[in-house]
Amino acid sequence: MSCAADDDLAQPCLEALVAGTVALMSCWAAPNDNAPTSARQQRTAMARKIVCNLYLLKNHPHASPGLRHVMAMAHERWIVVSDASSDASVVTQPDPALADPLGLLPVSTLMH
Repeated sequence: MSCAADDDLAQPCLEALVAGTVALMSCWAAPNDNAPTSARQQRTAMARKIVCNLYLLKNHPHASPGLRHVMAMAHERWIVVSDASSDASVVTQPDPALADPLGLLPVSTLMH
């Protein structure tokens, strides 16, 4: 699938989102030793972004049902990983408007 400019502008490009998420997962596995922040802080920030990306992927209108299912399973697992690896100094209160960027869930059911 291409990332044509005339596609639904409200949705990030499916391929770019998958590629970016895989890249984040690779960086999460091997944080930068020379970064100004600790490995734990890096992992916390990356895990939160991975959870967000997986949420977008599991609800992406251009993703196949099979891909959505895999992304939904990965999303649930990465929520656990994110919670387990959290560094409270990195975590900020989520903006409720951004927690469900597609507007699919009632506020009371949001997990992150």
